[in-house]
Amino acid sequence: MRILDIACLRLRSLLHRSQVERELDEELRYHLEREAEESGALLTAGIEQRKEECRDARGLSLLETTWQDVRYGLRQLRKSPAFAFTAVFVLALGIAATATALAFIDAALVRPLPYRDQSRLIGVYESSPTYPRSIISYFDFRDWQRMNSVFSSLDAYALNGNFTLATSTGLEQVSGTRVSSGFFRTLGVTPALGRDFLPSEDSNSAAQTVLISYQAWRKRFGGRRDVLGRVLNLNGSPAAIVGVLPPDFQFALCPGEFYGNLRSTSGCEHDRGCRNLLPVGHLKDGVSLDQAAAQMRAIVMHLKQQFPAENSDIDNVRLIPLRELIIGDVRPILLVVLVGAGLLLLIACVNVSTLLAARSDQRVREFAVRRALGASRSRLLRQFLVEGVLLAGAGCGLGILAAHWGIRALAGLVPAEQAASMPFLERLTVSPLTLAAALSAATLAAALFALIPISTHVTSDMGTRGSTGTSWRRLGSRLVVLEVAVAMVLMVGAALLGQSLYRLLHLDLGFNSDHLALAGTMWRPDDYANEAKQAALFRELERKIAAVPGVESVGLSVPPPVDSDWLTGSVHIVGQPNHGETNEVYQRPVSAGFFGTIQARLLLGRMFRDDEDGSKPLVAIVNQALVRRYFRGGQAVGQSIYYDWDPKHPMQIVGVVADIKEGPLAGTNSPAVYRPIFQQDASWPTILVRTRESESAVLPRVTAAIHQIDPLIAVSGGESMTERIARSPTAYLHRSAAYVVGAFAAVALLLSLVGLYGVVAYSVSQRISEIGLRMALGARPSTVQRLILTQAGRLTALGVAFGLVGSLAGTTLLRNLVFGVSVWDLPTLIAVAAVLGISALLASYVPAHRAASLNPLEALRAE
Repeated sequence: MRILDIACLRLRSLLHRSQVERELDEELRYHLEREAEESGALLTAGIEQRKEECRDARGLSLLETTWQDVRYGLRQLRKSPAFAFTAVFVLALGIAATATALAFIDAALVRPLPYRDQSRLIGVYESSPTYPRSIISYFDFRDWQRMNSVFSSLDAYALNGNFTLATSTGLEQVSGTRVSSGFFRTLGVTPALGRDFLPSEDSNSAAQTVLISYQAWRKRFGGRRDVLGRVLNLNGSPAAIVGVLPPDFQFALCPGEFYGNLRSTSGCEHDRGCRNLLPVGHLKDGVSLDQAAAQMRAIVMHLKQQFPAENSDIDNVRLIPLRELIIGDVRPILLVVLVGAGLLLLIACVNVSTLLAARSDQRVREFAVRRALGASRSRLLRQFLVEGVLLAGAGCGLGILAAHWGIRALAGLVPAEQAASMPFLERLTVSPLTLAAALSAATLAAALFALIPISTHVTSDMGTRGSTGTSWRRLGSRLVVLEVAVAMVLMVGAALLGQSLYRLLHLDLGFNSDHLALAGTMWRPDDYANEAKQAALFRELERKIAAVPGVESVGLSVPPPVDSDWLTGSVHIVGQPNHGETNEVYQRPVSAGFFGTIQARLLLGRMFRDDEDGSKPLVAIVNQALVRRYFRGGQAVGQSIYYDWDPKHPMQIVGVVADIKEGPLAGTNSPAVYRPIFQQDASWPTILVRTRESESAVLPRVTAAIHQIDPLIAVSGGESMTERIARSPTAYLHRSAAYVVGAFAAVALLLSLVGLYGVVAYSVSQRISEIGLRMALGARPSTVQRLILTQAGRLTALGVAFGLVGSLAGTTLLRNLVFGVSVWDLPTLIAVAAVLGISALLASYVPAHRAASLNPLEALRAE
């Protein structure tokens, strides 16, 4: 009860201050009058001291003085709007960059994926010396399911997905894939509407069913609940919709709208030697990744012995957590962004600290007067802390608001095809982790803002401006050196990433990408089921498209060049011993006009002839990489090679072409075998056209020409080769890293130059008397200007020196993101140092010129 009474008394004293003060005054005067009557003396002195003692006894002195400090701090900031705006803006910039980076880190690396028990989900690859991540065949997958005891479930999806969907306007190519019946149960995903696939629907005799994504349900079917049971025409066959997937589901490794049944009916799933599946398994409880890998390795070796022709190149397995498969390519850029944002926040805090230190130096007389009037060190520290909290709080609030806008803006810049493989973008927000990080940064900034002034200006002597000015100049100089060093690190990183992007986009592709356009084709499998029908269609496509206005030449390819890292096989040379080694190659069916259309370089031999079909001897054209690796650079033209699975049908090499970039842009060129499209089973080719005018003008005419042949042929992906290269995953990754780090570097350079300008300008203001005296004694303006620029140059040189050391250490983080340039590239380091040095001297020129323009008499008189 006593505690409650005290609390009520203190609350009343706080809320009714004027009334309590009147009561206190009346009560003290009453007691003094009584004491005076008893002693016969007039006692009026000390009444204010007695009041203060009573106020202290009420325990409200701390609250009241803190509130006074807050109001005083607000008045001081209002009196210096330029300082307050600059400090808050700079700090908000640093916090916004850090919060935005952390939002991406949180969404991608911290928060769980939308799958149940994600830590136990594993992607399983076959492995060979050439391809450490090799997909598997349908029959091998079924054997894996049957023989393993380490996965509670093991399912798979097909990499050669997509469907043709019959609509009222014709055929449309739609995204999707085929999955085994337990695929979504393995992921822990339950349909939002309807049911999942049944195990019996894996049978070839069962009716086709399909699950659709939530987005497809809303976009194509208006979100109608009666969509269940509706029969679609997919790939020319009826398929009934049995379920709608949840709104937050997006399978990043193979995003799509439609998911059908995976069966061994025809095509690749009908051949054990044809690999097109990636299994995803759920590890049993208590089973480690190493234990699972050991058993799966034993299964792979058993299947290799049982089916040597189909599995001769496989010698191991590789198990990778599903999260790593989804996030792995994005992780390096996220870490680079986080480091860049942290360095930017450091520069922001340093800049605001220098501003505060300079401003507190200008208030030295104020602090001295307050000390002389009895203010304690703790009271001054509290005043500094309050002002720091006000600045940090405002900067934090604006930073979080800016981060919200920045997150939306950056997410909007991601191309749709890239966003589909990044499900974490759907969860981007200013999360509790982001808020906690921003508040922590603001708290540390507030503490720093309080410690800087208190460490330089807590003194009881009035008029000690000179000593404090000297101490601040030393501190400010050190901080500027730090800023320049951090800016140097970021600028070197941006320069390396910029060079990498340029070299990547100007890479020698082995063909001419200018005025080259491409479009994909797809039709119902039964429409052109035999080789004769396909050959007739291919010839008609080439003939019809070649006659399109603006088309110079046309070629067919399965798949197109650049970032088509699939359709692989293993070959052997006729006449040389075959010991079961793996000689992996890209296999590419192409038309006779392909090489001429893309303007590839023929090095030896000849190109294909248009009449080379199944009735003629089998021929092939190989690239330089194959000659170097498997012929040891010797003669290849005239010799014959065969695929592992088809040794009875060797192909004679009739030509060698320069390496064409088939796989990822940043990857090395692998061996490739090109065969006439009429001599190899090939469906759904990509059409490539060399144009005389802009690709965007010609592509609609090409589509129209294809539909004149057959309106049920779906045409998709019409774009220029330049666009395909620019939007490739490799180019996107490098472009994003270059742009983000470049933006950080630009801001860091600006802030470091502002900090340097502030230090030099303040130094000039503190040395007005010295400069005036020098000039009065005969120093010329150029000498004074050189003196100031020398000081700035010394600080910049130190910053650049430390920055070079930091760059050599820090750029090792970029090893996975740079292409065609060393992370310790000497010309880059020299160029960045020169740019930073020249920029710093230009920023220092204004205060140096002002110092050289001083009137000596006015300068001495002012002091």
